Amino acid sequence: GTDKAFREKSAKELCALDYDGFAIGGLSVGEANQDMYDTVEWTTQFMPEDKPRYLMGVGTPEDLVENVERGVDMFDCVMPTRNARNGTLFTSFGKVNIKAARFKEDNAPLDPECGCMVCQTYSRAYLCHLYRAREITYFRLGTIHNLYYYLNLMSEMREAILENRFQEFKKAFYAKRDIN
Repeated sequence: GTDKAFREKSAKELCALDYDGFAIGGLSVGEANQDMYDTVEWTTQFMPEDKPRYLMGVGTPEDLVENVERGVDMFDCVMPTRNARNGTLFTSFGKVNIKAARFKEDNAPLDPECGCMVCQTYSRAYLCHLYRAREITYFRLGTIHNLYYYLNLMSEMREAILENRFQEFKKAFYAKRDIN
C-alpha cells in the first residue's frame, strides 16, 4: 500500500538486515500512478543507495522512467511479452497497435529509431499480416522487439545517469511520445 509510516518502518527494518539488495512490492495494483511514484520516492530515501533497489511488477515505459528517477534500479513485469501477444508494441514514439488496419500496407519499419532485428528486417505491414493470421512467428517477433525496447530503454537511462543528463533524457523521452 501507500501508507508512509508502514513503508518507512518496513524499509528501515529490512535494510537493517543488510541484504545484497531490496525489493519494493505492493504497488501498481490499482492506485493512481502519482500515488505509486510518491510512495516509491518516500520509500527509497530509507534504502541504501549502494545496493540494488527492485520495484516488483511495474512495467510501462513511463513507469520505468519515473521510478528510475526516484532511485529504482530494476523492474520485472509481464507487460512487454503480454502486450506483444495482444498486438501492442512499444516504440520510441509510444505504443503501436499492430493489428490496426492502417498498418496493412505500411512498409515502414515498426520503429525507425530501433536497432532490433525486427525493426531492421520487417515492415509494419508484415507484422500486421502475421498478427492477423495468428502466425506464431508474429508472437516471437513482437516479443523480441518489446524485450529489446525495454532493455534499450534501461540502457539509455543508465547512460544518461552516468553522463549526468537524466533530466534531458526524460524530457526527450516524453517529447517523442507527444507527437504520436
